[in-house]
Amino acid sequence: MSRATPATAALDKAGVAYSVTTYAYDPDADRIGLQAAEALGAPPSEVLKTLIVVADGKPACVVLASDREVSMKRLAAALGAKSAEMAPVPLAERTTGYRVGGVSPFGQKKRLPTVIDAAAAELTEAYVNGGQRGLQVRLAPADLVKVLDARVAAVAS
Repeated sequence: MSRATPATAALDKAGVAYSVTTYAYDPDADRIGLQAAEALGAPPSEVLKTLIVVADGKPACVVLASDREVSMKRLAAALGAKSAEMAPVPLAERTTGYRVGGVSPFGQKKRLPTVIDAAAAELTEAYVNGGQRGLQVRLAPADLVKVLDARVAAVAS
């Protein structure tokens, strides 16, 4: 597995301090983020998942703890949209350049408006997908906000 991905290249370019960790990705897991947390031996609240959504017809990105669900109503409000829904897999993969299960908020083909859940943004350190299935980067969520120019909002339910 290569540790060099568009995500790690974007972090390097931004001068962000991070570490890279790999784990055994299970494509059959019911909840990929929770499987990653278990494989990493980390609390699910510190393993963040990256979801691609469509808000008022436009793709966007949301990052939240792997043990939480996103409130589409709250997310739409945070994005200034009337509604939001999960993006179909082909759209998510085409827009980001990543395969589902390996979607990172960094280094996407098209930079998307991004919302970080408020609880995740308060963490000192967390894991986030490094742009490949089974690859995680550990960093300060404050760097997520800064590098992605992300909005912070309470979007988890």
